[in-house]
Amino acid sequence: MNDAPVRDSRGIPYWELVTLVASLMALNSAAIDIFIPALQNIGQALNVESENSRQLVISSYMLGFGVTQIFYGPLSDRFGRKPLLYAGLSIYAVAALASIFAPTFGILLLCRALQGTGTAATRVIAISVVRDCFGGRQMASVMSLVMMVFMVIPVVAPNVGQLVLLFGSWREISLVIFLFGMVVLAWVALRLPETLHPEDRRELNVRRVREAFGAVFTNRIAFGYTLAASVIFGVLFAFINQAEQIYTEVFSFGPEFTLYFSAVAVFMAASSFLNSRLVRRFGMRKLSHAALIGLIIVASAELIASLVNDGAPPFWLFFSLFVPLFCFFGFIGTNFNALAMDPLGHIAGTASSALGFLQTVLGGLLGATIGFLYNGTLIPLFGGFVTLGIVSLGLVFMAEGGRLFTPRHLPAPPPPATVNAGEAAE
Repeated sequence: MNDAPVRDSRGIPYWELVTLVASLMALNSAAIDIFIPALQNIGQALNVESENSRQLVISSYMLGFGVTQIFYGPLSDRFGRKPLLYAGLSIYAVAALASIFAPTFGILLLCRALQGTGTAATRVIAISVVRDCFGGRQMASVMSLVMMVFMVIPVVAPNVGQLVLLFGSWREISLVIFLFGMVVLAWVALRLPETLHPEDRRELNVRRVREAFGAVFTNRIAFGYTLAASVIFGVLFAFINQAEQIYTEVFSFGPEFTLYFSAVAVFMAASSFLNSRLVRRFGMRKLSHAALIGLIIVASAELIASLVNDGAPPFWLFFSLFVPLFCFFGFIGTNFNALAMDPLGHIAGTASSALGFLQTVLGGLLGATIGFLYNGTLIPLFGGFVTLGIVSLGLVFMAEGGRLFTPRHLPAPPPPATVNAGEAAE
């Protein structure tokens, strides 16, 4: 597998490209995580009685974010990355601005879904830009660095949201999101080059789009890892949906619960950074497969601890297991994405669309389902984690033809060279 960049980044420094791509990805995280401490505030302000229904503020955004990704890839493969980024970032900003003035919970959910449709462009194109410029383990390394920067947002965003609530309401949180979107839009306009080379542009017609999606869904490695990533991301979405209820209801924390939420994100960011260093040495398969097995084991331990402690273990036990669980997650997501994208560099935009669509819609629905099963205990959460982990592992087996840790078909070693004495002397 080639470790060298397959494209240059057209003049933008490496560190800035990584940071800018991470910022594009972070718009999505910010739009979710900054609202976590505000769910109760939103429910009270807009007369939403059911606490589980307040999770729709997250789920409606994820629905818009997931469904529309399917369109941005083919469009960006035809028209280039930057025009679609301009459109998506503009929708994101306008929807954030509109949500400030939402008079009802239904209108707010509509604005959130619309905001997700804008952010879908940033997710698809951010991954496409990385694939335009890098391949193989180098791509996995870059994506790990992107995820490390991206994970700073879950550390900061809930605390920013809590800080805004001290002086205002959830409406001012929407204003913060709007301003963040405008900053990233200006940065893209001023600094990001067009990374789609002219020879890689694809015609936009039904036949070519069908062929491109067919390549995604008929490549066993790409499709298998796309499904495996989609299922395992349900773990993350399930936790995000229930985070406030878990910390405030199960463990009786107040506003300071955001610090514990952020602490988990810190360890996830650290594991992504470690992955960027280890992946070139050990490869994507060894790291991600071992991490997935580790996640299943730790989630099973959390489930057993919940079952024998009337629904929830002591907080010290919960948290001491929860941190390594999400550290394992940090080794899975980026490597699964890179493994899914690696065979599809010639249709990076379309491939990123398919991956993002399935990952968000399937992962989001699985996470939302687990979230709505919340019953005041941790049993549905960790039961869901174990189930999703086992299903994801089965999909990896399918992708790899029944193997783990190494590809099924390794390149044959070259035959030993035979040289004469004169050649040996040279």
